[in-house]
Amino acid sequence: MKKMILLLALFATIQASMAEKRNEAHEDRAEVTMQTTQGKIVMVLYNETPIHRDNFLAQVRRGYYDGLLFHRIIASFMIQCGDSTSRDVSAQEFKNARGDDPYRLPAEIRFPQLFHRRGALAAARQGDHINLERKSSPYEFYIVWGKYFGPREMQAEQEKVLEREDSTRHFTFPQEVIDAYEIEGGTPHLDNEYTVFGEVIKGLDVVGQIQAAKTDSLDRPLKDIRIKKAWVSKERP
Repeated sequence: MKKMILLLALFATIQASMAEKRNEAHEDRAEVTMQTTQGKIVMVLYNETPIHRDNFLAQVRRGYYDGLLFHRIIASFMIQCGDSTSRDVSAQEFKNARGDDPYRLPAEIRFPQLFHRRGALAAARQGDHINLERKSSPYEFYIVWGKYFGPREMQAEQEKVLEREDSTRHFTFPQEVIDAYEIEGGTPHLDNEYTVFGEVIKGLDVVGQIQAAKTDSLDRPLKDIRIKKAWVSKERP
């Protein structure tokens, strides 16, 4: 028991150190704050993905996300928001409507620099069968929660990638990415498939609360969880 407590403390220290190093690089990046029914979430947007960054800032400035539901929640995976049809209905009334959501933003996948660590902000998209270019929704986003992956789990994830029929989708997880998934958690199977364009820097505990919400068979929360208000809390220099 004592050994486990020491190990958890060590992991927490390493997590804090990794987050601090990333935050040092965020000084010239825009930030968005979302006041949700569960609490406040602050996200930094990456300059490495300028199309997604500028689109997200534009949607926030026009008030698009104000009042929207987190309409899809999967525990130990992610929380999703951005469908305009969820604005005026309850979680139980909302039944997978897509709304005015053409998938048109060109992909800005920057793996392994940007990957699906816990707290990553990424753009939703349609599947490969109708979206081979991996274009993103200009509206829907998700925030990663995921789980922790030990060496064996990451080896299994690596094998899945290398077993894909399309060899152009093969890649190798660098050691620093493997370390991050072990220490911070995340969803490695989404890497190199979806555009990651930001990350949560404050309010990750709020994301944790939301992902743990009870849901129905369609992954809709039984109780409404909404974005009350979203705003640009820090402009780029």
